[in-house]
Amino acid sequence: MKNIKKSLYLFLLLSLPVLGQQKITLEEIWGGAFRTKGMYSLEAMKNTNQYTVLNGGWGSGQIDLYDFATLEKVSTIISSKDFSELDGIDSYTFSPDEKKVLIAVNSEQIFRHSFVADYFIYDIATKKLVRLSDDKVQEPTFSADNSKVAYGYNNNLYVYDMATGTTKQITTDGVKNAVINGITDWVYEEEFAFVRAYDWNAAGDKIAYIRFDESEVPEFSMDIYQGGLYPQQYSFKYPKAGENNSKVSLHVYDVKNNTTQKIAFANIDAYYIPRIKWTNDEQTLSVQLINRHQNDLNLVFVNGNSGKVTPVLHETDKAYVDITDNLTFLNDNSFIWTSEKDGYNHIYHYDKTGKLIRQVTKGDWEVTAYYGFDKKTGNIFYQSVENGSINRDVYRIALTGKNKTRLTQKTGTNDATFSPNFEYFINSFSSAQVPTSYALLNAKNGKEVKEIANNNALKDRLANYNLPTKEFTTIKTDKGHELNAWIIKPANFDSSKKYPLFMYQYSGPGSQEVANKWNSYNDYWFLMLAQQGYVVACVDGRGTGFKGADFKKVTYKELGKYEVEDQIDAAKVLGRYDYVDASRIGIFGWSFGGFMSSNCILKGNDVFKMAIAVAPVTNWRFYDTVYTERYMQTPQENASGYDDNSPINHVSKLEGSYLLIHGTADDNVHVQNTMLMVEALVQANKQFDWAIYPDKNHGIYGGATRLQLFTKMTNFIKEKL
Repeated sequence: MKNIKKSLYLFLLLSLPVLGQQKITLEEIWGGAFRTKGMYSLEAMKNTNQYTVLNGGWGSGQIDLYDFATLEKVSTIISSKDFSELDGIDSYTFSPDEKKVLIAVNSEQIFRHSFVADYFIYDIATKKLVRLSDDKVQEPTFSADNSKVAYGYNNNLYVYDMATGTTKQITTDGVKNAVINGITDWVYEEEFAFVRAYDWNAAGDKIAYIRFDESEVPEFSMDIYQGGLYPQQYSFKYPKAGENNSKVSLHVYDVKNNTTQKIAFANIDAYYIPRIKWTNDEQTLSVQLINRHQNDLNLVFVNGNSGKVTPVLHETDKAYVDITDNLTFLNDNSFIWTSEKDGYNHIYHYDKTGKLIRQVTKGDWEVTAYYGFDKKTGNIFYQSVENGSINRDVYRIALTGKNKTRLTQKTGTNDATFSPNFEYFINSFSSAQVPTSYALLNAKNGKEVKEIANNNALKDRLANYNLPTKEFTTIKTDKGHELNAWIIKPANFDSSKKYPLFMYQYSGPGSQEVANKWNSYNDYWFLMLAQQGYVVACVDGRGTGFKGADFKKVTYKELGKYEVEDQIDAAKVLGRYDYVDASRIGIFGWSFGGFMSSNCILKGNDVFKMAIAVAPVTNWRFYDTVYTERYMQTPQENASGYDDNSPINHVSKLEGSYLLIHGTADDNVHVQNTMLMVEALVQANKQFDWAIYPDKNHGIYGGATRLQLFTKMTNFIKEKL
């Protein structure tokens, strides 16, 4: 009886919660318990030394104005509570003179970047609110002379005159799934990452726009269930690798004369028109043109009056050339350009004819963001990985390439929003150990003026969880490749024990998952798994970014070959660690990462015991033209590159446990990838698990979806690993 009482006492003692030993739960992760505070929709003004932030909760919203020098709130520009028409504020943009604001409400997502919304024009001085259109429209933009607003609606472009309150339709041939004017088609939006395909000139008298003729692009359809008696079918134009793209053409509309001219590019290959931008010369338009293989890029100038085309810059590459959003025109119409033509992404300065003046930044490191040029001091401000490819710092350098200064001193991920006069910048900083904080820094010397916000309360709360640390390291494979990696060891780690290993990766061209920044939702899941006794690791193999063009472009024409080799080889190295059980290694990925995890359990069936693939590409022939052909050319030209590395062709090699997950309304990586993978596995008589999420897109979210999904994946890991 004495021993029974002692055992019962010990049991009760062990059942009590121990301080510092709290366990992360999926409900906490997906319920937003670990969400950081931020400065939402932070925008620097252009005409005053101030910035704005969108404050307020769900169903409300106000645009608050702050002073850069003091960080003090100056005023509330507008609050949705003062206007019955505004059900909150989704987003906003200022007119060039910053006297009016375009406000979006009731936004409805179309694809990844595109949406329609109800838009209102707010006059700050008079406090009057005017509806732009009776309909929900796309991408409204003020003219440079502050008198008009252009926008897209039903595949056509319109111009609203604020003085008269009248609207003029400037294109008339827009038809769904046939012709689009001034708004990008699906593949441009997804792969060239822009939606507004029109631009006002500096005088406000011209609008340049791209016209998409997608009549010959094959159509893709998806069933939408939505609980109805019969599913509805949604169809849109989606060019798969090797198929027809939209025929694009460039047009310039003259607002005063109500005339439009089509621009002819003569002998220049203008298969894609991924960027247009008016220069400081109000009648000179810059256009980036690229061929179908995306390895021949031309920058040209177009005269807005005559339509004459002048070649300015020409870049080629044996693999592919990346387009740039960093094109900046100076007062003399010379321009700043970023390129990786010397093997790393750097800043260049060209005169207005395209003659190189100088390479501004140099070194075996990459420029990762361009912030702007200060005309007064002649300085350029940028972000780079000079302090290690997993870190980001903010720098200042003269246009002459001299006097480079590192302006951020904390090691991790730094990002900047500069004041209009470039005297200050708001720096957001985080690392794997420090949650995001915001501070005002002096742009001359980088000294902190004042802290704005931090997430110390979250950090203090997480201290109760006794979380393991994300350790950054380099893994050298047996083939000699040095790869960035992080490892999270189990809580209360015991080096004498053997733990199962769960690997995560994305691995897509130019991507990065091994980065010194604060936790994502996935990171909390990995920490939860570590608390439950797993070693979790992530390895960025060849093909990923920020280590130079050669490292990134080695995968050209063979996506999934070297990346898969590196994950298998890294797993072998990790499997030899004293504390890793090499017989229990699993791998997980989403999208490109799902393509990778699928390949890994097939080609690496002697290494991986289990794999989870969410929304994977299973056959590169099923994916879109712009992305796939950039890295693979067309399937007609490179059949073996497509077939040798597509998981669907290796299903006979499956030996471990495989979980396949997809949403039926995925407009990006179609559920077709999973359905045909399932059929191939069935015909190979392979057992596997799978889950389909009705009406969910590539992100698979909404309501309790993420909680259910991650519960399913967690249970699969526990059961199979």
